[in-house]
Amino acid sequence: MTDVISPVTEEVVATVPAASTEDTDAAIARAHKAFPAWKAVSPGDRARLLRSFASIVDDHIEELAQLEVRNSGHTIGNARWEAGNVRDVLAYYSAAPERLLGHQIPVPGGMDVTFHEPLGVVGIIVPWNFPMPIAGWGFAPALAAGNTVVLKPAELTPLTAIRLGELALEAGIPEGVFTVVPGKGSVVGERFVTHSLVRKVCFTGSTDVGKRIMAGCADQVKRLTLELGGKSANIVFADADLEKAAAAAPGAAFDNAGQDCCARSRILVQRPVYDRFLGLLEASVTAFRCADPARPDAEMGPLISAGQRASVASYVDGADVAFRGGAPAGRGFWFPPTVLLAKSADDRHWREEIFGPVVSVLPFDDEDEAVRLANDTEYGLSGSIWTSDLGRAIRVSRGVETGNLSVNSNSSVRYWTPFGGVKQSGLGRELGPDAVAAFTEVKNVFFSSE
Repeated sequence: MTDVISPVTEEVVATVPAASTEDTDAAIARAHKAFPAWKAVSPGDRARLLRSFASIVDDHIEELAQLEVRNSGHTIGNARWEAGNVRDVLAYYSAAPERLLGHQIPVPGGMDVTFHEPLGVVGIIVPWNFPMPIAGWGFAPALAAGNTVVLKPAELTPLTAIRLGELALEAGIPEGVFTVVPGKGSVVGERFVTHSLVRKVCFTGSTDVGKRIMAGCADQVKRLTLELGGKSANIVFADADLEKAAAAAPGAAFDNAGQDCCARSRILVQRPVYDRFLGLLEASVTAFRCADPARPDAEMGPLISAGQRASVASYVDGADVAFRGGAPAGRGFWFPPTVLLAKSADDRHWREEIFGPVVSVLPFDDEDEAVRLANDTEYGLSGSIWTSDLGRAIRVSRGVETGNLSVNSNSSVRYWTPFGGVKQSGLGRELGPDAVAAFTEVKNVFFSSE
């Protein structure tokens, strides 16, 4: 059994069974047994079941959101959005079964066609920072393609995933088609990698763990999607709307207490406006509301654990702190929004993923230097460019090595568009119109006419 600790109160909010290797094998066996019947469900009926699942999630938005506040310390506003995102992603991919089209390819001597065949059992390993949406980004397209899914939530944040598993059954998703197996990564997650009946693994988490999973999957040439770490740049040019950029920067860095792979945790500011931007940023950071996440006006809650708080603090100790926001005192894993001044691009807090509410600021001189500094990292997940020059926006967006960029905005994820990283930020893409194809094999069939 595993105690689930609230990061807000530091109290036990639930006790959850931790699956053994034998439990995991049994869940995988049930998913494998359920696969042929689920694959054979007609596209229209599979679509209706996914719409039913979306509808039931919609009926339980508030319940799921309140559960996430207690378990993860997410603000209530964020948690409602996250539950709604599961609903929306299910609804979006409910259209996929009836539109999973192959091709008819012109060939001599006959006819050639392709089919998208489901893989089988898909193992999805979900992190603790966004338990609901990241789960949905995996299981919705996987189910739509005709696969069965075994999902492992993070040990720290299993409660909403368990509830989603129950809601799937209420929606009519057959037994064994979508199974939630809470437990340790070294047990459940490892078995997803080593079990021959699991045909694909989806993992979101740290780059180090992702590398180990990738190495393990290589033994069986197992399909894999990885969404890993990030150290995204927020590039502010002198011709940008500085007030807008500075007002948006705290949310881009401190949302979910900075526990976000897409966090714009490196702010690059063109030197002529560096001092002015810092003044605007200070006003935005000190006004950023770190508070009890159950409050409707809270913009940031606590960190997930005492260990995470200690890790974040290690980056701030001895660094040049420009200014900080406020945070509650007393129980809870609180850490104030913090802005550090980078002396150079070699500073540890500039180079390493902190995964907390800490942002580093560094000046640059020209466009070429901005691109060079933005790319001077092993990561490439997201980022932002602030400028009023369209030509510059195009040049810089093509020059920055990352999977997702926004111009005059800090958005990273829309379920209509592909999401994923380059370099050590990951492998493959989630979301968007092509995500379902990533859960299929393309089968080519030639019909001779001779």
